[in-house]
Amino acid sequence: MAALTTEEKLQHFEDICTGDALKKYEQAVSDYTAYEEKILNEHKENARKQAALQIAAEKERIARETNKNLSLGQIEIRRSYSRKDEELRGKVFSELRDKLARFMETPKYDALLEAQIKKEKAFAGSSEIHIYIDPSDREKQNLLSLRTDCDIRVSQYPFLGGTRAVIASKNILIDNSFETKLKEAEQDFQFSL
Repeated sequence: MAALTTEEKLQHFEDICTGDALKKYEQAVSDYTAYEEKILNEHKENARKQAALQIAAEKERIARETNKNLSLGQIEIRRSYSRKDEELRGKVFSELRDKLARFMETPKYDALLEAQIKKEKAFAGSSEIHIYIDPSDREKQNLLSLRTDCDIRVSQYPFLGGTRAVIASKNILIDNSFETKLKEAEQDFQFSL
Protein backbone atom coordinates (compact mmCIF):
# COMPACT_ATOMS: atom_id res chain seq x y z
CA MET A 1 0.00 0.00 0.00
CA ALA A 2 1.37 3.31 -0.99
CA ALA A 3 1.83 6.07 1.43
CA LEU A 4 -0.79 8.77 1.31
CA THR A 5 0.06 12.33 0.77
CA THR A 6 -0.95 14.94 3.23
CA GLU A 7 -3.62 16.18 0.92
CA GLU A 8 -4.96 12.69 0.48
CA LYS A 9 -4.89 12.13 4.21
CA LEU A 10 -6.69 15.41 4.68
CA GLN A 11 -9.25 14.44 2.03
CA HIS A 12 -9.71 11.02 3.64
CA PHE A 13 -10.17 12.65 7.10
CA GLU A 14 -12.65 15.14 5.64
CA ASP A 15 -14.62 12.33 3.94
CA ILE A 16 -14.80 10.38 7.19
CA CYS A 17 -15.87 13.45 9.22
CA THR A 18 -18.48 14.63 6.68
CA GLY A 19 -19.77 11.09 6.24
CA ASP A 20 -20.11 10.72 10.00
CA ALA A 21 -21.72 14.16 10.33
CA LEU A 22 -24.04 13.40 7.42
CA LYS A 23 -25.08 10.11 9.07
CA LYS A 24 -25.71 11.93 12.37
CA TYR A 25 -27.63 14.63 10.48
CA GLU A 26 -29.75 12.07 8.62
CA GLN A 27 -30.36 10.19 11.87
CA ALA A 28 -31.37 13.42 13.65
CA VAL A 29 -33.69 14.38 10.76
CA SER A 30 -35.17 10.84 10.73
CA ASP A 31 -35.67 10.88 14.53
CA TYR A 32 -37.20 14.35 14.41
CA THR A 33 -39.49 13.36 11.51
CA ALA A 34 -40.61 10.24 13.41
CA TYR A 35 -41.21 12.33 16.53
CA GLU A 36 -43.21 14.90 14.54
CA GLU A 37 -45.27 12.15 12.86
CA LYS A 38 -45.95 10.61 16.27
CA ILE A 39 -47.05 14.02 17.61
CA LEU A 40 -49.18 14.58 14.48
CA ASN A 41 -50.82 11.15 14.78
CA GLU A 42 -51.53 11.73 18.48
CA HIS A 43 -52.99 15.14 17.63
CA LYS A 44 -55.14 13.59 14.87
CA GLU A 45 -56.33 10.86 17.26
CA ASN A 46 -57.15 13.41 19.97
CA ALA A 47 -58.94 15.57 17.40
CA ARG A 48 -60.96 12.52 16.24
CA LYS A 49 -61.87 11.64 19.84
CA GLN A 50 -62.78 15.26 20.59
CA ALA A 51 -64.89 15.44 17.42
CA ALA A 52 -66.59 12.14 18.32
CA LEU A 53 -67.37 13.48 21.81
CA GLN A 54 -68.74 16.72 20.36
CA ILE A 55 -70.85 14.78 17.86
CA ALA A 56 -72.19 12.52 20.63
CA ALA A 57 -72.95 15.52 22.84
CA GLU A 58 -74.67 17.32 19.95
CA LYS A 59 -76.71 14.19 19.10
CA GLU A 60 -77.77 13.94 22.74
CA ARG A 61 -78.70 17.63 22.84
CA ILE A 62 -80.69 17.28 19.60
CA ALA A 63 -82.43 14.16 20.95
CA ARG A 64 -83.34 15.98 24.19
CA GLU A 65 -84.61 18.98 22.26
CA THR A 66 -86.56 16.73 19.89
CA ASN A 67 -88.11 14.87 22.84
CA LYS A 68 -88.96 18.17 24.52
CA ASN A 69 -90.60 19.47 21.34
CA LEU A 70 -92.45 16.17 20.91
CA SER A 71 -93.70 16.35 24.50
CA LEU A 72 -94.85 19.94 24.03
CA GLY A 73 -96.55 18.94 20.78
CA GLN A 74 -98.28 16.01 22.46
CA ILE A 75 -99.44 18.24 25.30
CA GLU A 76 -100.87 20.73 22.81
CA ILE A 77 -102.58 17.91 20.88
CA ARG A 78 -104.08 16.58 24.12
CA ARG A 79 -105.30 20.05 25.07
CA SER A 80 -106.80 20.56 21.62
CA TYR A 81 -108.39 17.10 21.76
CA SER A 82 -109.75 17.81 25.24
CA ARG A 83 -111.23 21.15 24.14
CA LYS A 84 -112.82 19.54 21.08
CA ASP A 85 -114.05 16.63 23.20
CA GLU A 86 -115.71 19.04 25.66
CA GLU A 87 -117.21 21.06 22.81
CA LEU A 88 -118.64 17.98 21.10
CA ARG A 89 -119.77 16.48 24.42
CA GLY A 90 -121.61 19.75 25.15
CA LYS A 91 -123.29 19.66 21.74
CA VAL A 92 -124.28 16.00 22.09
CA PHE A 93 -125.83 16.46 25.52
CA SER A 94 -127.46 19.75 24.55
CA GLU A 95 -129.12 17.96 21.63
CA LEU A 96 -130.06 15.10 23.95
CA ARG A 97 -131.70 17.52 26.40
CA ASP A 98 -133.65 19.09 23.51
CA LYS A 99 -134.80 15.65 22.35
CA LEU A 100 -135.81 14.78 25.93
CA ALA A 101 -137.83 18.01 26.15
CA ARG A 102 -139.61 17.14 22.89
CA PHE A 103 -140.11 13.53 24.05
CA MET A 104 -141.70 14.75 27.29
CA GLU A 105 -144.45 16.37 25.20
CA THR A 106 -145.48 13.08 23.60
CA PRO A 107 -147.86 10.33 24.75
CA LYS A 108 -144.86 7.96 24.85
CA TYR A 109 -143.50 9.94 27.79
CA ASP A 110 -146.80 9.51 29.65
CA ALA A 111 -146.60 5.76 28.96
CA LEU A 112 -142.99 5.72 30.25
CA LEU A 113 -144.00 7.45 33.49
CA GLU A 114 -146.84 4.99 33.95
CA ALA A 115 -144.52 2.02 33.34
CA GLN A 116 -141.92 3.35 35.76
CA ILE A 117 -144.53 3.89 38.47
CA LYS A 118 -145.99 0.39 38.04
CA LYS A 119 -142.48 -1.14 38.18
CA GLU A 120 -141.60 0.85 41.32
CA LYS A 121 -144.91 -0.14 42.96
CA ALA A 122 -144.27 -3.80 42.12
CA PHE A 123 -140.75 -3.57 43.57
CA ALA A 124 -142.11 -2.14 46.83
CA GLY A 125 -144.59 -4.99 47.18
CA SER A 126 -146.57 -4.45 50.38
CA SER A 127 -144.20 -1.75 51.68
CA GLU A 128 -145.33 1.84 51.67
CA ILE A 129 -143.89 3.74 48.72
CA HIS A 130 -143.84 7.45 47.84
CA ILE A 131 -143.54 8.14 44.14
CA TYR A 132 -142.51 11.59 42.93
CA ILE A 133 -142.79 13.23 39.53
CA ASP A 134 -141.00 16.32 38.29
CA PRO A 135 -142.69 19.70 38.98
CA SER A 136 -142.99 20.23 35.21
CA ASP A 137 -145.27 17.13 35.10
CA ARG A 138 -147.70 18.52 37.71
CA GLU A 139 -150.67 18.41 35.30
CA LYS A 140 -150.15 14.62 34.83
CA GLN A 141 -150.37 13.87 38.56
CA ASN A 142 -154.09 13.01 38.73
CA LEU A 143 -154.16 10.95 35.52
CA LEU A 144 -151.09 8.93 36.61
CA SER A 145 -152.64 8.35 40.05
CA LEU A 146 -155.81 7.00 38.42
CA ARG A 147 -153.99 4.75 35.93
CA THR A 148 -151.53 3.27 38.47
CA ASP A 149 -153.67 3.33 41.62
CA CYS A 150 -150.80 5.04 43.48
CA ASP A 151 -150.43 8.19 45.47
CA ILE A 152 -148.27 10.32 43.15
CA ARG A 153 -146.56 13.36 44.62
CA VAL A 154 -144.96 16.35 42.91
CA SER A 155 -141.34 16.79 43.94
CA GLN A 156 -140.18 20.09 45.44
CA TYR A 157 -136.99 19.78 43.39
CA PRO A 158 -136.89 19.53 39.60
CA PHE A 159 -135.12 16.52 38.12
CA LEU A 160 -135.78 16.95 34.36
CA GLY A 161 -138.53 14.34 34.14
CA GLY A 162 -138.96 10.67 34.94
CA THR A 163 -139.77 9.48 38.44
CA ARG A 164 -138.23 9.01 41.86
CA ALA A 165 -139.58 6.69 44.52
CA VAL A 166 -138.83 6.24 48.21
CA ILE A 167 -139.49 3.11 50.22
CA ALA A 168 -138.90 4.54 53.68
CA SER A 169 -139.23 1.24 55.58
CA LYS A 170 -136.38 -0.30 53.56
CA ASN A 171 -134.42 2.95 53.24
CA ILE A 172 -134.45 2.68 49.43
CA LEU A 173 -134.44 5.43 46.82
CA ILE A 174 -135.37 4.42 43.29
CA ASP A 175 -134.11 7.11 40.95
CA ASN A 176 -135.44 6.90 37.41
CA SER A 177 -135.08 10.64 36.83
CA PHE A 178 -133.74 11.96 33.53
CA GLU A 179 -131.35 14.20 35.47
CA THR A 180 -129.61 11.19 37.05
CA LYS A 181 -129.61 9.23 33.80
CA LEU A 182 -128.06 12.20 31.98
CA LYS A 183 -125.36 12.61 34.65
CA GLU A 184 -124.51 8.91 34.44
CA ALA A 185 -124.43 9.07 30.65
CA GLU A 186 -122.15 12.14 30.73
CA GLN A 187 -119.74 10.43 33.14
CA ASP A 188 -119.58 7.23 31.06
CA PHE A 189 -119.63 8.92 27.65
CA GLN A 190 -116.47 8.70 25.54
CA PHE A 191 -115.82 9.36 21.91
CA SER A 192 -114.07 6.42 20.34
CA LEU A 193 -111.46 7.04 17.71
